Amino acid sequence: MNELSARKCKPCDGSTPALTAEAAAQLLRQVSTGWVLTENAHAIRREFGFRDFYRTMSFVNALAHLANIEDHHPDLEVGYNYCRVTFTTHAIRGLSENDFVCAAKVDLIPLA
Repeated sequence: MNELSARKCKPCDGSTPALTAEAAAQLLRQVSTGWVLTENAHAIRREFGFRDFYRTMSFVNALAHLANIEDHHPDLEVGYNYCRVTFTTHAIRGLSENDFVCAAKVDLIPLA
């Protein structure tokens, strides 16, 4: 568990400034190397691969539970043996610390 995964998401309204690309790049170093910054630095993404649909959906359900606890929800693309996860803070149309907190927590979900 790292420092980010121990934090809780904070409520974010439209007045919170989005992270700069430099600040996002610094936080990106604190999550697993699978996460990448989008070209415009408005989101982070990671693709997870699984052996079968059952394992994919088990992961998706664990991620959904985590997202509901944190009240910070990613965009998901789900198929038979993959899940693509994108975090961004919709209220500010960019990245906030919450996106990295959730990414760090997703990194703790066991991948079977």
